[in-house]
Amino acid sequence: MEFTAKEIALLVNGTVDGNENVSITAPAKIEEAQKGNISFIAHSKYESFASTTKASVLLVGADFKSDKSISVTLIRVENVYAALAILLESYQGQSKPEEGIASNSFIHPTASVGSDASIGMFSIVEAGAKVGNNCLIYPQVYIGKNVVLGDDLILYPGVKIYHQCQIGDRCILHANVVIGSDGFGFTPNQDGQFEKIAQIGNVILESDVEVGANTVIDRGTMGSTIIRQGVKLDNLIQIAHNVEIGKHTVIAAQAGVAGSTQIGAHCQIGGQAGFVGHIKVADGTKVQAQSGVAAAIKKEQSAVYGSPAIGYSEYLRAYAGFKNLPSLIKKVRDLENRLRDLEKD
Repeated sequence: MEFTAKEIALLVNGTVDGNENVSITAPAKIEEAQKGNISFIAHSKYESFASTTKASVLLVGADFKSDKSISVTLIRVENVYAALAILLESYQGQSKPEEGIASNSFIHPTASVGSDASIGMFSIVEAGAKVGNNCLIYPQVYIGKNVVLGDDLILYPGVKIYHQCQIGDRCILHANVVIGSDGFGFTPNQDGQFEKIAQIGNVILESDVEVGANTVIDRGTMGSTIIRQGVKLDNLIQIAHNVEIGKHTVIAAQAGVAGSTQIGAHCQIGGQAGFVGHIKVADGTKVQAQSGVAAAIKKEQSAVYGSPAIGYSEYLRAYAGFKNLPSLIKKVRDLENRLRDLEKD
């Protein structure tokens, strides 16, 4: 990729302050940028780099000012992060694999592949599967029987989609995501051994869902595990059978949701949080990292913390007391000793 500052400004709807013809070949972190790189300043703590960076161009806010003399070309925009997203998307687009179906991939004769789809080497599309238009499927992807894929998907290497699952438009599944593996369903028999319960449901991802690398979403025992529109899942997350996650909820890495739990829309869930099964979590709930949610959350816009999770403010007050526990114990012992001395007198 090679653009001028003027071309980038047009792309991100910005204005150039400096040399509009300076050439840019790649984005870079502001601390590491060199000639030919573009970087950005979106936070005040990085403003000092404007006078020392070796980058050729910086994306900055429309009202950006520096107390020091700067020579770097600026592109001023209303929203730095929004402009950066556009820029990085454009840069990523330059590195996409070649379009078309690789000769050493396998497409079952009864499968259908939409127009402008790309299917990489050693990928498999099983019988009855439907691949939408403009899908980008990297090498070593497995698409099971009767899977339905929407339009404009990106499936990175190693993605596995089991039979009967459905993926909506514009979804992104990162490397080694597994969609539709069996739910954790077993029952003890008379001998105390655990026998498997068949998992005959599926997984439905609605449109604009993104799933991070190595995340697993289990199929429903019966019915569907459902990930609603716009949900964003980080890496290394476990979603169990028959879970439902509401629209535009975000979940950070290493979280786990047990079977049949329903998480509402617009929730924000921190890393390593855990949810027991068969509970409902209200819309807009915020769950602090490493919290354990062991009961339903009925009030919308709640914020919880701890394990088991309690109200966020309540937890902070309790934790403040916990930190002071050694000194409180010492005070109690001192008081006991003083009381004992008074009783002796």
